[in-house]
Amino acid sequence: MLVASVAEMVSIGLVLPFLGALTSPELVFFHPITQELINTFQLTFISQPHQIVLPFTIAFIILTLLASVIRLTLLYTLTKISFMTGADLSIDIYRRTLYQDYSTHIARNSSEVVNGIIVKTGIATSVIRSFMTLLSSLCLLIGVISILLIINTGVAFGSFVGFGLLYWCVIRYTRAKLKENSETISQKTNLMVKSLQEGLGGIRDVIISGSQNFYTSLYRKSDIPVRKAASSNAFISQSPRFAMEALGITLIAILAFIIIQMQDSLTTSIPLLGAMALGAQKLLPILQNAYSSFSDIRSAKASFKDVMILLEQPLPSYLDQPPLLPIKFEKEIQLNNINFRYTEDTPLILKNVNLKLIKGERIGFMGVTGAGKSTLIDIIIGLLPPTDGEISIDNKNITKKNRRAWQEHIAHVPQNIYLSDRSIEENIAFGIPKDQINQKQLKKAAKQAQISELIENFPNTYKTLVGEQGVRLSGGQRQRIGIARALYKGVDVLIFDEATSSLDDDTEVAVMKAINKLDSNLTIIIIAHRLTTLKGCDQIVKINENNTIEVGNYQGLVELS
Repeated sequence: MLVASVAEMVSIGLVLPFLGALTSPELVFFHPITQELINTFQLTFISQPHQIVLPFTIAFIILTLLASVIRLTLLYTLTKISFMTGADLSIDIYRRTLYQDYSTHIARNSSEVVNGIIVKTGIATSVIRSFMTLLSSLCLLIGVISILLIINTGVAFGSFVGFGLLYWCVIRYTRAKLKENSETISQKTNLMVKSLQEGLGGIRDVIISGSQNFYTSLYRKSDIPVRKAASSNAFISQSPRFAMEALGITLIAILAFIIIQMQDSLTTSIPLLGAMALGAQKLLPILQNAYSSFSDIRSAKASFKDVMILLEQPLPSYLDQPPLLPIKFEKEIQLNNINFRYTEDTPLILKNVNLKLIKGERIGFMGVTGAGKSTLIDIIIGLLPPTDGEISIDNKNITKKNRRAWQEHIAHVPQNIYLSDRSIEENIAFGIPKDQINQKQLKKAAKQAQISELIENFPNTYKTLVGEQGVRLSGGQRQRIGIARALYKGVDVLIFDEATSSLDDDTEVAVMKAINKLDSNLTIIIIAHRLTTLKGCDQIVKINENNTIEVGNYQGLVELS
């Protein structure tokens, strides 16, 4: 920025002697500074006044080109820095979001986070670029004003004050509108992303119910205000330029008339006029860039504020520590007086839960919908902290600090399996780079999940693409890939959250037999609606509607029912 500023000063300052050499070469030739330069650099080929025109022309062209190269370099650097900074912001927000507690994720709408990561960081990038452009413009402005003050103090000062006051008036007039547009863009872009996620995420129901118009209308109500606000901001940012250009030309015309009246001849006036005209030609775009950057920053204030909030999400303390080793688990999982509610103003979902889960056992959980089965499992996993009570592993309490070490033991198979739009092998070895997948372990897990035969009948076997959310597979196939994913991890605690609910009876029996035949050191927790699914369990925990629990075995619950 400083180098570009000096280059602009030199290019404007050289106009005066260059035009002087063209109009009155003898005045320039006999000037003390010119004579000193000729003697210092031993320019013996310049012995007559008219001979200085060519060197001054070459010097003027070279310095003008050099100033342009410097400005281009500055533009490239500022643009690259601002966009790469935007990448840093986007990546950091995504990273911080992924490390938030499960309770944080379920408490907020994902569309706000997605919008923040993708859309609002783009706006933040433009703010950074505008801020750097504003700094650059201020440096250039100082340089140009300085050289114009040297050339003609009165005219330069008057021009700067006049243009500055006009831009200040525009800023005062548009401030409220820019703030209003900023808040509209911030709020409505959240709704845009939300309507997209809901419409495309539930596309089957949208098509079946014929609700395309509803979601189109929902999107339109968010999209149009955003476009109107953005167009208003663009107009406010660019419109002063045309008035200032007309005013600048008017001022130069008046200045030309005044200088000609004051100077003895036109010849002596031309260099001064040329320098002032070039200075004005440089000054106006710089002022416009500064104003445009300022208005862009104001119009993006609300979105930038949202980005900063997302950047302030805390990261877990274990990230700064060496890789965690799994917590010792050799005996039992103990739940002591566990109570849980999601918020302070909601009723208790779990009340005074006391359980002991022995390592190597098969434990079943059952109960009516909404009784709190999945919530209790989330507490055991460490996804949700209990409102009251403690969970301990081999008499060691699970806290926020060692929770991640406990989770190293666990693989979870939910009722609704998430599948990415990748190959079967990448979905089984979820989160592992493709070139690091253990093929032997992969095929073993698929066989245990009763899906290896099906996969090997596909033309591309394990490299078959499953489509978005596994749309190219049946519900039962997706479920078995989820089971294979859990088995691939090779952990010693497996949790099946109604994982066999999408399977037919024969496949469920086969999968449960395979699960029950797994290593006896594996602790397996199974949530199910059907009592028959839990037939092979060592103990079954029944959660009642009144938040109480009963612990028994399969035969006892059959007799009770």
